[in-house]
Amino acid sequence: MKDTTQNALTALGNYGFLLRDVGRDIFTKGVNPKELTRQMVIIGNNSAMICFLTAIFTGMVLAIQTAYGLQRFGAKLYVGNIVSLALVRELGPVLTGIMLCGRVGAGIAAEIASMVVTEQVDAIKALGANPIRKLVSPRIVAGLLVMPMLALFCDIVGIVGGGVICVYELDVPYHSFYRSVVTFVTFPDLFDGLAKSAVFGLILISIACFYGLNCRGGTEGVGKATTAAVVTGSITILISDFFLTKLLLIIH
Repeated sequence: MKDTTQNALTALGNYGFLLRDVGRDIFTKGVNPKELTRQMVIIGNNSAMICFLTAIFTGMVLAIQTAYGLQRFGAKLYVGNIVSLALVRELGPVLTGIMLCGRVGAGIAAEIASMVVTEQVDAIKALGANPIRKLVSPRIVAGLLVMPMLALFCDIVGIVGGGVICVYELDVPYHSFYRSVVTFVTFPDLFDGLAKSAVFGLILISIACFYGLNCRGGTEGVGKATTAAVVTGSITILISDFFLTKLLLIIH
């Protein structure tokens, strides 16, 4: 137990050093625009479809379950309010982050871990280049920029999915659903969701890079690093969501 705690604290400290080095690199030298653009395209293209499917069916099932509860009180017209607020503030950012952990985080961890195992990272160091600048910084900045866009995309798609269920299954007039969404969801709600999604992007990409760079044990280590990146990233997103929600509510 003591050894496990010590290893966890050591890993946490090394992760903090990685974030420090990335921040220093970004603020002192900037990010290569070409590599940043390439990483943004990769993250966005690889995640758009899975985010679309997750969001639309989440919105649909959320509308059905909400209507099931509200119809007991004759409040079925308020389904749009609950669906839109839940997606914008919580489900959109969180589900997008978890999906990206499995899709993008796993890919980044496996790619960097493979480079470590095949000594490509050592070759980068031998050539006098900085692996952090080459492999980590562009990916983290890309995650910070792309994640809010994907979360916003999921919000819209999820609300549309909930609207389809409301209109065609629950017999809620379209204009009533639309009015409940645009009048109930405020700018602070949207801001909170996008702010959390940006933090989730930082978390999942940095954790994936951390486990990739610290891969040990050959090809078997690549699999372990990938699994650890996905599990740790997903759990960290869920835990940080609670504290971010509390913090944003205090600020407002």
